[in-house]
Amino acid sequence: MKNQDAILRTGFAVFSAVTSFLFVAYSVNVIAGDAPSQWLTAFAYVTGGYGLANIYILSWAWRNRADWPLLANKFFALCFFGVFVADRLSQGLENLMQVLGILALAGVLLINWFAVKKLCQRQ
Repeated sequence: MKNQDAILRTGFAVFSAVTSFLFVAYSVNVIAGDAPSQWLTAFAYVTGGYGLANIYILSWAWRNRADWPLLANKFFALCFFGVFVADRLSQGLENLMQVLGILALAGVLLINWFAVKKLCQRQ
């Protein structure tokens, strides 16, 4: 059972790191793109900030078993999710795919939080 928990913990940590790097890559692509709008540039900075913060929180949780990474991850995830939902609502939800995008992001953020939780609670 201990081996399965280690595999699950490592899998969640790898998923969280990959999604964080994807958030940073998206941010760099938008900022380096051809004249993005002011709102898209601000959203790219928030997305990149969350990605970098989550990578730092993951590395801290991997090295130490402190309690603060859980709270920090929750704080950054809720802020990022709030900005994402505000962006979607400001443009109007026109179809089901946009709602599914919000739910998918919520799922990714939840898995990222669970990865940090598993790393902080390891033996």
